[in-house]
Amino acid sequence: MTPSSKRLSTKFEEVQLIYKNKTLAKDRPSVKTPEQAYEIFIQNWNLDQISLLEEVKILLLDNSMKLMSIAAISKGGMTGALVDPRMIFATALKRRSHAIIMAHNHPTGNLKPSHADIKLSDTIAASGKVLGIQLIDHLIVTSDHYCSLASDGYMEAPSNAAPV
Repeated sequence: MTPSSKRLSTKFEEVQLIYKNKTLAKDRPSVKTPEQAYEIFIQNWNLDQISLLEEVKILLLDNSMKLMSIAAISKGGMTGALVDPRMIFATALKRRSHAIIMAHNHPTGNLKPSHADIKLSDTIAASGKVLGIQLIDHLIVTSDHYCSLASDGYMEAPSNAAPV
C-alpha cells in the first residue's frame, strides 16, 4: 500500500451492524389483525401530540407475524411527515424483520387515505419485495380509531403473508 492510498483509506467511516435481542421469541405477541396492530401502535403513540403532529412508525415482525420491535421512522408537522423508504428498510434489515406494518396519524382526525398515502404504501411494498420484507398493512390512526389500507382495499395484500 502506498502512503497516499493508506492515508485515503483512513478517511472513511466504519459501519457496524449491532443487534441486541431483549425479548425471547416465545414472549412476543402475535399481530394477525389490524385491530391488534392498532392497539400496539396506539399504546406507543404520544396521545398528547397525535392531533398536533404527523408521525410515522413501523412494527417489525418475524416470520410468524410476532412483534419483534416498534420503530419511530419520522416526525413531521401538522400536514405531513417526510418518509424515506431507506430508513424504513435500514431499520427492518437491522432487526432481521420478515415483514412490517406501517402506521401514521392524520392530525386532522381524517381517516381517509390521501393519494400520497396510497402511493407511499405502493412504494414501500415494491421496495420490500426486492428485499424480501413484506409490507403487510398501512394504518392511518387517531386516538380512538384507525383505517387499514389493506382491509379497505387501498393496497394489495402480500401473497404469502398471514392475513392482517
